[in-house]
Amino acid sequence: MGVSTSSPGKGIALVTVDFPPVNALPVQGWYELADALRSAGRDPGTRCVVLAAEGRGFNAGVDIKEMRRDSGHGALIGANRGCYEAFAAVYECEVPVVAAVHGFCLGGGIGLVGNADAIVASDDATFGLPELDRGALGAATHLARLVPQHLMRALYYTSRTATAAELHAHGSVWRVVPGAELRSAALALAAEIALKDGYLIRLAKAAINGIDPVDVRRSYRFEQGFTFEANLSGVAARVRDTFGEEERS
Repeated sequence: MGVSTSSPGKGIALVTVDFPPVNALPVQGWYELADALRSAGRDPGTRCVVLAAEGRGFNAGVDIKEMRRDSGHGALIGANRGCYEAFAAVYECEVPVVAAVHGFCLGGGIGLVGNADAIVASDDATFGLPELDRGALGAATHLARLVPQHLMRALYYTSRTATAAELHAHGSVWRVVPGAELRSAALALAAEIALKDGYLIRLAKAAINGIDPVDVRRSYRFEQGFTFEANLSGVAARVRDTFGEEERS
């Protein structure tokens, strides 16, 4: 359980997340993921990183139960900072990052894949930001990198999800494959990238980041300010306390 790194092929680092039962990461998990991504990117032998997950889905966001156990704001601040570090680690990884997404990709999962360089998804993958249903805000910055502006807004306000096929139609998902083929398809794309010169691919990553029209780090940090305001006002806790009521009833 946790975050692990392996080398499934020449020039490829596979970073795998495994936090049962749904990959809702605790504060420390976000920092572990950030450290693993940065370490993989710094390795001179790495030319591409694949970010994948075990279990029922790719990522379910932050650990809501950890939030509920904290009577103050420590868990919220920790989650804000941890997510910021993990999302930035994907974006700032010195080599391209390919996200291999299966099942649900929600909340913080959108922050990760929205900052990735390429996405390969299984045909059962769904993407969304149920933040408003959980007393939170954030990651619209990253959802806007996956779908057009007006669709992003509709998805955000309704907490609905989009399928892998829909994101493929918008051009943000590279390939949609059966679940059994997901890992091999992601590794095949990574292997193709890893054939490039290691120094040149790092220059390419830095150059492409440098021409982005939106500073994703500053944009997401701006969103986080409203997340904290929602918590200070009490509305976040009120909404968050209703999370999971349908499952309990």
